[in-house]
Amino acid sequence: MSTIYIRTLKHAEHTVFGVEDGQKKYFDPKFKRYMPYSSGQQVKRSLIDKLSSVIKEVPAPTTFLFDVNKKGELKEGEVYATCDPSFPDQLFGGWMKAGKGGKARTIKRRSPLSISAMRGLHPLLAGVPKENISFDRSDRPNNEVIVRNEKGEALNDDEVIALLQGKDRSLSRKWIPNNNRATGLFVQDMAIDLRRLFSISLNSFEPEITAETEERLRELGWIESENIFGKCLVAPKKERKRLITALAEAIIDWTITSNQSRTFSLMETLAVTIGENANKIASSIRAKLSEEEDDKATPIIEEEIEGIDTFVSTAASGYIRTKKESIEAMEKAKEKLVEKMLAFDYEKQL
Repeated sequence: MSTIYIRTLKHAEHTVFGVEDGQKKYFDPKFKRYMPYSSGQQVKRSLIDKLSSVIKEVPAPTTFLFDVNKKGELKEGEVYATCDPSFPDQLFGGWMKAGKGGKARTIKRRSPLSISAMRGLHPLLAGVPKENISFDRSDRPNNEVIVRNEKGEALNDDEVIALLQGKDRSLSRKWIPNNNRATGLFVQDMAIDLRRLFSISLNSFEPEITAETEERLRELGWIESENIFGKCLVAPKKERKRLITALAEAIIDWTITSNQSRTFSLMETLAVTIGENANKIASSIRAKLSEEEDDKATPIIEEEIEGIDTFVSTAASGYIRTKKESIEAMEKAKEKLVEKMLAFDYEKQL
């Protein structure tokens, strides 16, 4: 076993988890409807944020470079990650640092966590409803209203009153039409590559770290070992155990919070399946088209698949027919993840 697959089923209700025209969406050509989604990058960031909260550590700093041209204009430059695996968010999130002009060696580490977008379980089980909203302060007598002409000059009160003659218009209310919201059942997949989870490659031709970082990691107790990718440094056992517990909690408990306080959704986890077979994981939480009715799909959680551990929360029974829902389901899912990650021999992979 070198890869752990995890499928997560969540319920979202009238929320926003990817702002683009109100809510990020894509068009499903088979069922001819728009589907809301959250990108894998957003899911990854949510997971890393949760991890940082669990271990109570500030994520690694990021360096933003800008260039100033001869006209004094600020131009975009490079963005550098810390590229230091002693920061857990870097160890699990990966990095890339490519210097300008190609003079310095590029160092990069692909994340050991492969993360999919969170998308609808089925086009018939999630959607993008719209609503019209308003920003209304018409009940407040102390509002300040400024109306500008084509030159940007403010009109006086008499000019504003004359302008409004014959118009049914309020100047203390903003009408905001066609706001997209996400609602339905959503699924998200993740794969953990245990071979690289705590291992940093020492391949000098495709470096993941600098010589200075390597020296410091050795001083921190990182162990030299070897895996199928070549020589590597492995995080100390004590650090692995600490981070495995935190990573399991982050994987099970991550949520995407809307940037709009009025569209909050608990986005509760309904079910989690864990296994080592990608095909079985895909079958563990799925949907099936109805044979009797058109445009209807039924969500299904397979609770008895050999080699797949299934954990179903009590909230799931409100949307899916289940047999083994439990109030402790998510805690047991964390325990199973910890068990699987601890069982891998990181120091003696060959």
